[in-house]
Amino acid sequence: MTIEMLTPDAMSVASAGESPRGFSDWQRVVQRVLAKMPAVYDSFTTARLAAAIEAARNQAEDVDVPIPTRSGLHELKIRPVFGPAGDVHAIRLWLGPVTARVPELRHAVGAIWDLNTQTVQLPSGIARFPGISAEEYAPRMSIAGLFHRMSAFDRHAEVLDLLYEPKRGDKLQFDATVLHASGGVGRWRVTIRARDDDRTRGAWWLIEDVSSDDTRAALATLERTGLREAHRRAGTHLAVVQLDYTSISHWLTDPAPWVRWDYLFCPVDVFHPDDRARLADLGDRLRAGETAGVTVRALNYTGGYTPTSLLLYPYPGYSSRQLAIAQLLRVADDVPVLEPQRLTFDTRERHGPIGYDEQLRYWLAGRMNRSSA
Repeated sequence: MTIEMLTPDAMSVASAGESPRGFSDWQRVVQRVLAKMPAVYDSFTTARLAAAIEAARNQAEDVDVPIPTRSGLHELKIRPVFGPAGDVHAIRLWLGPVTARVPELRHAVGAIWDLNTQTVQLPSGIARFPGISAEEYAPRMSIAGLFHRMSAFDRHAEVLDLLYEPKRGDKLQFDATVLHASGGVGRWRVTIRARDDDRTRGAWWLIEDVSSDDTRAALATLERTGLREAHRRAGTHLAVVQLDYTSISHWLTDPAPWVRWDYLFCPVDVFHPDDRARLADLGDRLRAGETAGVTVRALNYTGGYTPTSLLLYPYPGYSSRQLAIAQLLRVADDVPVLEPQRLTFDTRERHGPIGYDEQLRYWLAGRMNRSSA
């Protein structure tokens, strides 16, 4: 059983065995489990279990509790799941006879969405998950970078609403298929709680690897596949842009090949600093239902900027009003679009890198094997 502890005032069951539990009350779930183990139920109370869970959380250490019963010695094993700052984001517990085989723990990590930097902070343990190799790992990643690893995922609007407007009590859980650079398939279970306190303005995450031998790639619908192929042939590039923070949150089509949008220390660096205010100022027009156009300078793979025309449309439906759909078009034809293997990051004018260049090279080299369709 995995119990999330993503906010100080709440605990709930994220997973039980292979099944998602969607924030179920942990005490009720434990009571049902104990009811199936009468010998343990008679000698081990929920209060004692709660004390062991709190000890694991507060001390950030493994906890092992022997439980003598009439049918033999049992044991409670609790293992913390750590986030990037060393905090306990969840605990995993197992309860059974000491003679039973304890199942191998799947990989699990905590993560933090920081709204101010618009990055997901990830511990190095995420590199053991399918979808992110050790060569691709970076301690901070844009939400667009994570979305781009997911196949046939369709809950982007819900996720972005929670991340960009964190409200106390907001929570979300979903499973997502992710693709290896080698073409393999895995599956993540993501549990998120919004936070707006002295520790974090954004959200804390729990990510579990729930891949299995029979995990298959989620197939996109015929409609989505057809539309994506039509855009590819037409050379159209569409993205979801967060206007208040002037960054790219998700690509609806293949990414624009002249725009360096991922593996940046700050995702807002995708647009020139002098152009961001003009882009953000278009929000009122879009909220009024209008379309708007603007030409900005977009970061390219040489370290310079390419003039890029953005045609912006209101984001339909229930999503955050800060989001817009943008069609990107190159204005300048004299700036080459470099192939991934020919990338040369020129940082002389910047006095240092603006992103994780080595990881980006590796990611781009394998991008053709991935698809967010």
